[in-house]
Amino acid sequence: MRKIIGALSCCVLSAGLLAAQTSGGANRATGGNAAAPNIMGQGPIAREVRHQLVMLPYYTVFDNLAYRVDGNTVTLYGQVVRPVLKSDAQNVVKSVEGVERVNNEIQVLPLSPMDDRIRRAEFRSIYGFADLYRYAMEAVPSIHIIVDNGKVTLVGVVDSTADKNLAGIRANAVPGVFSVTNDLQVQGH
Repeated sequence: MRKIIGALSCCVLSAGLLAAQTSGGANRATGGNAAAPNIMGQGPIAREVRHQLVMLPYYTVFDNLAYRVDGNTVTLYGQVVRPVLKSDAQNVVKSVEGVERVNNEIQVLPLSPMDDRIRRAEFRSIYGFADLYRYAMEAVPSIHIIVDNGKVTLVGVVDSTADKNLAGIRANAVPGVFSVTNDLQVQGH
C-alpha cells in the first residue's frame, strides 16, 4: 500500500509540474498569493506576474510564491525549498512588461532531512485521502505544504470549510510535526 501511495504521489507531482509548465496551471496570487483562482479584479501586470510565477519549472506543492503589485513595483514573498526558484521568480517577473522594480523577499527554507521526510508524509496524508485527492489533480495543486524546521503551514485555496478543516486534521496526524498552521482560504469567502 505504501509503495502504491508513494508511486501515486510521484506521478501526481510530476503530472502537476508538467501541466504547470505547459498550461499555466492554477493561480496562487490574489492580492498576493500565486494560486488563488480569482484574478478578475487584477490589472494586466498582476495577471502576467501570476502567469509567469506558476509557469516556473521548479514550483511545487512545497513552495509558496506570493506577490504584491504597487504601480510598477512588484514585491515577491513566500517560501521556497530550492534557492534557484527564488532567483528564477525574480528574473521572470523582471521580464514582465511594465515592471520597473522587483523586491524579492522570498524566504529560502533551510535544508533539513527531517523537513523533507515531513513534506513527503504530509503530502501522502493530505493528498492520499480520498476527500482531498481532487486537489492534487490540478496543474498546480491548490493546497501547498510549507515545512520550516518541523513547523507546517498549509496555504492555498479549497472549495469549502470542511475541506479546510479536513486538511488541517490530516496535517496534524503526521508524526514528528511540531505545529500546524492552517492558512487555507475558502474559495468565495
